[in-house]
Amino acid sequence: MSRRAAGLDAATVRKLRLAVALTTLAAFGLLYLVSPAFRSEVGQAVGILARGDVAGLRDYILSFGAWAPVVSVSLMVLQAVVAPLPAFLITFANGLAFGAVRGGLLSLFGATLAAVVSFYLARAFGRGPVEALVGRAGLESADGWFERWGTYAVLVARLVPIVSFDVISFAAGLTRMRLSGFVAATVVGAAPATFVYSFLGEQAPQYINVLLIAFGVVVAVGIVVALVQRRRAKREPR
Repeated sequence: MSRRAAGLDAATVRKLRLAVALTTLAAFGLLYLVSPAFRSEVGQAVGILARGDVAGLRDYILSFGAWAPVVSVSLMVLQAVVAPLPAFLITFANGLAFGAVRGGLLSLFGATLAAVVSFYLARAFGRGPVEALVGRAGLESADGWFERWGTYAVLVARLVPIVSFDVISFAAGLTRMRLSGFVAATVVGAAPATFVYSFLGEQAPQYINVLLIAFGVVVAVGIVVALVQRRRAKREPR
């Protein structure tokens, strides 16, 4: 196959990827606009997540009966793409609802799917829309993370609790990283914390308040560090 043909194939793949992403987002947006019931469900789910109400989230997920696992996975994707909320809330709720093992496996699948969706959205839309979604400071921080760790950035990010993996997933989509390597690093890196959170969700859900406080502190520190680094970068002579 000639380079030109390969280039055309690559261009076609990019166009198809963009078309799928746009169609999916448009369908979600249209459903949200025309369906009061769907809009109410989304609002209720986001509200429960925002309050950090693990028991309420458990009850909300289980209220869907046989569809509960699907709803749990959908919430994991929603928090990654739309709501800047900690994913461990859903992992806690899954542990409380399904037990440490089944809840952990479900959370691991949901987290991986959410990461893949973020990865592909970034690859489909490019840096501009991603920067608008996650913020310039967050994306620049992720760039630095990839410069430091290279091909191991995704794995290390999953193992370090203070790193926003949603931002790393979007940033990974802007690199030449292969999807297979991204998924493998996501699963291996996410598994330990996922099963720990699921176990705590089943055995000691009261620890959620401690984790929420820690999450808030980490976010605040991250914002301060990003602002300080940006100010220093502006002061440095070019």
